Amino acid sequence: MDYYQVLGVSRSATKDEIRKAFKKIARENHPDAKPDDDAAAKRFKDAAEAYDVLGDEEKRKKYDQFGEHWKHAQGGAGPQQGNPFRSGGPVDVDLRDIFGGGGAVDLESLFGGMFGGGGARSRHSAQPMKGQDVTTSIQVPFQTSASGGDYDLSMQRGGKVERLTVKIPAGIESGKSIRLAGQGEPGRNGGPNGDLLVTVNVAPHPYFRRDGNNVSVEVPVSVSEAILGAKVDVPTLSGEQVSVTLPAGTSSGAKLRLRGKGFRNPRTGTTGDQFVIIKITVPKDIDEQSRELIEQFAMLNPQFPRDDQW
Repeated sequence: MDYYQVLGVSRSATKDEIRKAFKKIARENHPDAKPDDDAAAKRFKDAAEAYDVLGDEEKRKKYDQFGEHWKHAQGGAGPQQGNPFRSGGPVDVDLRDIFGGGGAVDLESLFGGMFGGGGARSRHSAQPMKGQDVTTSIQVPFQTSASGGDYDLSMQRGGKVERLTVKIPAGIESGKSIRLAGQGEPGRNGGPNGDLLVTVNVAPHPYFRRDGNNVSVEVPVSVSEAILGAKVDVPTLSGEQVSVTLPAGTSSGAKLRLRGKGFRNPRTGTTGDQFVIIKITVPKDIDEQSRELIEQFAMLNPQFPRDDQW
């Protein structure tokens, strides 16, 4: 067995690369992830044996020099007896880093026969095992993602339909997941239940647009309001309207900032801002008198807005 090939690394791989390769294989092939899969169990054990050697500098030197006969080259001492992951063993890895801190890993049943440990029990021994996690997705209104709220979710388990309430935190972003502990598949042999992972998708809003923790909204104004200035009522995420002062001579596309009117960051508690984007609307039809007045205005206020553009 080529240990480098088993882990999928080159012979010049660093210790950190070897460690990461082992952890990836262990996660993917652990009996919790693939129960009753003999091929996965073998990949798991082969990877552990490979890492036991390549993760130790002295053993790796012997292996690089003598290949599969490295054990005999060091006086016939095979892999360390007992559990290579504990009791001062050479493999510098903690299974909690790989399997998420669970106490349900029975190393004797997984590695006992391979590393010389006594009582090589079957991997099917009655050890408490955590149940599988369950994933689902929901869609919530844009306003709920801003202010938070409850979402009623129906789940079918054991032939029965159960209703769960998902707490939506204020400020959650689309694509984020909420974990409901113990609401997944039942554990085995007295182990804890798995968790329910709910991915939250946020429905679009007719006029609000989110950018990180900030939010923007386009506000239409008339030509006279943009030229002369005005007080403009603007909607906010909270549902209230605030009065914004539009300075005289405001151009279309100008942004006005409303501080603290954006989304709340669930982790830091800080709140983003709301940007009011001005959109000047022009009437399609005007009467003859208005046309004459606009022509007079153009003569009195000549403008060449494209001269500075190209």
